[in-house]
Amino acid sequence: MSGTVNSRRAGHQVVVGDGLSTCARPRLTYSNTRSIIDDVTALPVAERIQELQQRVQRMQGAGVTRTLDSLPALAEVIRLKTGGAYAVDSPSLAMALMAGPSLAGEWTAVVGIPEFGLEAAAAFGLALERTIVVPRPGEHWLSVTAGLADVVSVVLVKPGGPVTEGQAERLRSRLRQKDAALLSWGSWPRCDAEVSVSASSWTGLGQGHGHLRGRTVEVSVRRGSAPARRTTLWLPGSDQQVGVRRDVASTPAPLTAVRAG
Repeated sequence: MSGTVNSRRAGHQVVVGDGLSTCARPRLTYSNTRSIIDDVTALPVAERIQELQQRVQRMQGAGVTRTLDSLPALAEVIRLKTGGAYAVDSPSLAMALMAGPSLAGEWTAVVGIPEFGLEAAAAFGLALERTIVVPRPGEHWLSVTAGLADVVSVVLVKPGGPVTEGQAERLRSRLRQKDAALLSWGSWPRCDAEVSVSASSWTGLGQGHGHLRGRTVEVSVRRGSAPARRTTLWLPGSDQQVGVRRDVASTPAPLTAVRAG
């Protein structure tokens, strides 16, 4: 499959063919500078200046770091930062982490995951019109991931093999330079955080009948040796949205009969 995808993020063009991606290096021209200015004119003055500075830095290849938007339910425990790498153990959790930046207008990419559920991701909020998918990059998965960091803000990748410390560090350097964040479905050396589902249950089924209405998960975020931060989410709820489950603590514990005397 071959195709061309234009990204407004930095005036790039991505050509995808046979699982490979090549990215044109951005050039600061009148046309794309005009596009940048048009995009930020609606912002307040201070935010407008900061956004212009960051976009020009990205086009010039200067290293910048910023905190990406997050779904409110996840913002309490984790917000992705460009230049960072994060390990996840659940596709639905990866979709939720990508949805926040995507809803804010960022471009995203999915590499090496042919089973990735685009319909489910769209229900979480992922904008498919700003999502680049390379399902089968083969042995080139690492170079494809590095190339896509030029043109998107979040790249989700399922490594096609063991990742060495050297490979991880080189990619991290590129992420910092290109202002992108990495999500790895699976372990990643020296990642900024490990985001995992430590417990999961479905609601809606009765005694052999009924319909699945929602899924409750306990999400654990671990950074290095620090204690893990945890939250309980609907992933998704009956409305197919991601939200915090507030009633967990109020669920009564089962009673055990005790014989007097």
